Amino acid sequence: MEKIQAIRGMHDILPDRAPRWQHVESVVRRVMGSYGYQEIRLPLVEKTELFKRSIGEVTDIVEKEMYTFEDRNGDSLTLRPEGTAGCLRACMEHGLLHNQVSRLWYAGPMFRHERPQKGRYRQFHQVGVEAYGMAGPDVDAELILLSSRLWRELGIAHKLELQINTLGTAEERHVYRAKLVEYFRGHYGELDEDSQRRLESNPLRILDSKNPEMRGLIQSAPVLADELGEESKAHFQRLRELLDEAGIACSVNPTLVRGLDYYSRTVFEWVTQELGAQGTVCAGGRYDGLIEQLGGKGSAAIGFALGMERLIGLLESPEELDAAALPHAYLIRVGEHAERKGAVLAEALRDALPSLRLVVNCGGGSFKSQFKRADKSGAALALILGEDEARDQLIGVKYLRTEADQTTLSQSELIPFLQALI
Repeated sequence: MEKIQAIRGMHDILPDRAPRWQHVESVVRRVMGSYGYQEIRLPLVEKTELFKRSIGEVTDIVEKEMYTFEDRNGDSLTLRPEGTAGCLRACMEHGLLHNQVSRLWYAGPMFRHERPQKGRYRQFHQVGVEAYGMAGPDVDAELILLSSRLWRELGIAHKLELQINTLGTAEERHVYRAKLVEYFRGHYGELDEDSQRRLESNPLRILDSKNPEMRGLIQSAPVLADELGEESKAHFQRLRELLDEAGIACSVNPTLVRGLDYYSRTVFEWVTQELGAQGTVCAGGRYDGLIEQLGGKGSAAIGFALGMERLIGLLESPEELDAAALPHAYLIRVGEHAERKGAVLAEALRDALPSLRLVVNCGGGSFKSQFKRADKSGAALALILGEDEARDQLIGVKYLRTEADQTTLSQSELIPFLQALI
């Protein structure tokens, strides 16, 4: 019988790596709270129409990458490929947008059927942050400051660079789009296959091409900044001033357009040189027109998403995080009386020391076999409870990671002893 394995591009996160994820998640939760952002939890599955309306039917995501299926009622459903549309749907459905501001964040898996490679998977995990009802550049700056604080708290700020741009309004982009299409049509033979396909459907994405042979052509293309009105220019200028006042270094990248049609005005990315081709760790921008596009009343909106897998790939010394989650102690119990007393003792230790990580041997076994399990667990100590120790209310202590001598304590001494250890 053929062994069943995980789907290509969808990976298990095993216990020895989970502490890295837990560390990042705890930092995210703390930083979000410090800025007043509240968590929202969203379904993994939405109606397909939600993504067609928000992302656009003529995008790679909708045309090629979505996991879409028909349920028993004949409805077309899709595993979420990104989080913004679902968050907006929830806010519209539950009245979180009307005459109010909202600061929200969410986390979880997203799904896209694309060619798996390092840093790009079919099931990947994101943290998304969304802010609604605030039109000024101050909230644009707030989101960038929030993300910058995350990098500092995670110790990876020196590995990331901020790039920003403005896409203006939909009207300004419409004028620019016509000029861009005219320019690229004049150089059609120099476009690669992807760019030729995008020329009619999403020509701004050509500017984001990673093909080095296209670089000169793109650099000579018309510039969106030339089509911006005074209001869009003032918004972007104020954002740059706010970032400068806060000491946030950034570079203006005129080819930064983001992959989805719904962005307007501010867009930004945090990029790194340490992850190869998949160098964008966090990206976002303003999408003021999307709420109306989904059938709601127009409202200001901005957000970003960060990729957990890429972020974890930048952590310094992640092995130390893994080691920090290992058990402090492993309780060896040999004999029927010792097993009963050991269970009671373990619960008393956990009551007294909530941060203690204690593994209790289950399934029996000799002293020798239990010591092997204790060593394999990674615990610093083995606590030894045989029939004699159980009768006399003693406990043996053997150091598993250092050369210190084995010792015996009374069980009443065990709590202060372990307290000093943890």
